[in-house]
Amino acid sequence: MRLPVLPRPRSLAGQLFAMQAVLIAVVVAGYALFTYVSDGRQAEEAAGRQATAVARSVADSPSVRAAIHTADPTAELQPYAHRVMLDTDVDFVTIMNTDGIRWTHPDEDQIGQRFRGNTAEALAGRTFTETYTGTLGASVRAVTPIRDDDKRIIGLVSAGIRVEAISERVQDQVTALFAWAVGALTLGAIGTYVINASLRRHTHGMNATELSRMHDYHQAALHAVREGLLMLDGQYKVALINDGGRELLGVSGDVVGASVAELGLPAPLTGALLASEPRVDEVHLTADRVLVVNTSPVSGGERRGTVATLRDVTELQSLMGELDSERGFTQALRSQAHEAANRLHTVVSLIELGRAEEAVDFATAELELAQALTDQVVAAVSEPVLAALLLGKTAQANERGVELVVSQESTLDDGLLPETLPARDLVTILGNLIDNAVDAAQGSVRAKVTVTASTEGPELLLRVADTGTGVDPAHASQVFERGFSTKPAGPGGRGLGLALVRQAVQRHEGTLSVTEAAGGGAEFAVRLPLRTKAASGTSQSVSGSGGRG
Repeated sequence: MRLPVLPRPRSLAGQLFAMQAVLIAVVVAGYALFTYVSDGRQAEEAAGRQATAVARSVADSPSVRAAIHTADPTAELQPYAHRVMLDTDVDFVTIMNTDGIRWTHPDEDQIGQRFRGNTAEALAGRTFTETYTGTLGASVRAVTPIRDDDKRIIGLVSAGIRVEAISERVQDQVTALFAWAVGALTLGAIGTYVINASLRRHTHGMNATELSRMHDYHQAALHAVREGLLMLDGQYKVALINDGGRELLGVSGDVVGASVAELGLPAPLTGALLASEPRVDEVHLTADRVLVVNTSPVSGGERRGTVATLRDVTELQSLMGELDSERGFTQALRSQAHEAANRLHTVVSLIELGRAEEAVDFATAELELAQALTDQVVAAVSEPVLAALLLGKTAQANERGVELVVSQESTLDDGLLPETLPARDLVTILGNLIDNAVDAAQGSVRAKVTVTASTEGPELLLRVADTGTGVDPAHASQVFERGFSTKPAGPGGRGLGLALVRQAVQRHEGTLSVTEAAGGGAEFAVRLPLRTKAASGTSQSVSGSGGRG
């Protein structure tokens, strides 16, 4: 059995148009009905006033009083009454004696007949009006007495306007009113249609239920996604931000309506959000996170704002750094294996040549050299994570033709580092500084990188010096910014290493500086407070005086 297909509800714009059209029609029809009733009543009142004025004018006319005293009043009064009817636009003027016998009438056959209507009030000396059906049909009439010079009533005058004529006047007014009402309704319908057509475009033809459902989905999606979502209006003010966006950007409170520049974000990130062109997978750093930012302008004939998505890749970036280090270690091990194979072939060859003593001396010398390097690093830095990092970086630097040495000033015992200073952050800081120094020293005369790891009072000191080209003072204020680098950009981009170092140092309230090394090149120094979780300290700022990214 096929279920009947229910018609789709009318769109919100269509519903508003129908409601407004009905409302306008009801208002116009109500006003027209009120005007019709009001005009009919006013027309009758106006007709009564007009008839009263005509009747009193006739009663006050000296010629009328004189004609009444003649032997044949009709001979003079009938022509006079006819002229008054024409001049005053009334339907009849009837002059009669006190007994109600007509001297004048529009229908001459009615002259001499008794007047049809009430005359008692007029005979009592009062003027009155009434609606009465006489020989000409229903009419609004006024009856007033005619007095002589002695104020005696010598006759009566009745002037009237037929109700039919009054209705015709009202009908003309109502016709004009309805013409106006139709025009008003047409203009209102056109205006309503234009407004609702615009509303229909803005609501994409959806009805109220669909809009409500979309709003519910919208709110649920905003709170469900873990990625950050930030919407800016055309003035670059926050129009919407979800929970993930607040967490990733580190903002709290009601920031809707605030300018992006007022959120306290790092300058590069603020610049990316304010840019008019779209940004795709840009990496930006906040105080303690690495974010991938994508922006897209919202336009519909004009710029309406910007939509930005934020993804937290802090852990991923850290793992990628560790992976790069492991790759370096793997390459170093591969090279070392190749060198070991060469040395082994040499030992075998010496034995085959019968020079066993020389073979033993050669193998022992190689073992002593490797062990000496290990002993030197472990003796200076017994902290296992840093010792392993330095050994791996030493082999990696050696493969690139750079000598990496641990200075004699290095003294860092195992167990000295507090739990608040995790090994991952130390690898990020020292590993990136060494990679940066090896890149700078490679290709220089007697390429060398010197690493110092020691404690000075309540602080951990990490210092890395190279024999590269040194620090350009023009880049002093930019060296720790994300994206800045004096080296050619690779497939993965450049300028992130020192920015990650600065982020980690800031997170632990340390200091980071760069100066010129004693033998030329650059020397980076990091100082981190050695304190437990319960200890409190004063936040220190990060300073920089130049360098490379």
